[in-house]
Amino acid sequence: MAGERHSLPGVIGGDIMRHGKLALLLLAAVLVSAVLVVTTVHKTRLLTAQREQLMLEKNALDIEWRNLILEENALGDHSRVERIATEKLHMQHVDPSQEHIVVEP
Repeated sequence: MAGERHSLPGVIGGDIMRHGKLALLLLAAVLVSAVLVVTTVHKTRLLTAQREQLMLEKNALDIEWRNLILEENALGDHSRVERIATEKLHMQHVDPSQEHIVVEP
């Protein structure tokens, strides 16, 4: 047996299979958990970026909603003035095509 030659990878593999099964199992568990941590962090960053984008869109829609409310109120005020002019002051709309110019002498 003194003249036998063994390859180093074969000797290491044999030792691991005989004496290091627990260490090999722990190494595999560490590698799997490391990959899962990296994947989770990546997904979390993507979701955080998506949330930020949605918050920006929400703020833009809130601003647009406020502007529409202001516009509605402004148009409502105009119709209110028109209604008061018609009901209380008995004013009427004038059709420009039927308007006659009266010149006083």
